[in-house]
Amino acid sequence: MIVIVDYGAGNIRSIQNMIKKAGGKSIISSGVDEIRNAEKIIIPGVGSFGYGMDQLERLGLIEVLNQKALKERIPILGICLGFQLMTSSSEEGGKNGLGWFDAKTVLFKPNPDSFKIPHMGWNEVSIRKSNPLLSLNEFYKFYFVHSYYVIANKEEDILSTTRYYQEFISGMCVENLYGVQFHPEKSHRFGLDLIRNYINL
Repeated sequence: MIVIVDYGAGNIRSIQNMIKKAGGKSIISSGVDEIRNAEKIIIPGVGSFGYGMDQLERLGLIEVLNQKALKERIPILGICLGFQLMTSSSEEGGKNGLGWFDAKTVLFKPNPDSFKIPHMGWNEVSIRKSNPLLSLNEFYKFYFVHSYYVIANKEEDILSTTRYYQEFISGMCVENLYGVQFHPEKSHRFGLDLIRNYINL
């Protein structure tokens, strides 16, 4: 069973609907016991980094999430803010992240070519390494909405990149941990393929 973590910061119903469409089963929960029994976990998220970490702390979820991620090593997928929370820190607020990825979250800087921030809409994703979530040989476009992006300290951890006036990391993968900056639940057939692959991990 997939548990979609409800910490007050995500498009949780859209994700659950996409899982159902892909043939999987999921529950939405903020309960420690249900997360403890999860076979897979999705951490969604839209909003601010500090708020997200505050919510995880308030709900008492950090210990059980660390247990599932780092000791039991079940497949965990972070989406948008959920991905950013898996890094060590963010320029948005003064909170530490979960620290599962050797990476940090930073704000898009002003640019001379009038690219708007947040980066919003469809964009291409280039796959950087072989992985079970996205094929190296396929073309992908996903839907993005974000003002912050992730910088990784290790090149080998990068799953995918995307260009929006600059190249940025749109996905990371380290063993059982996956994070994507885009929204598969808003990305039609491309998102459906990703969720189906995640179900089959």
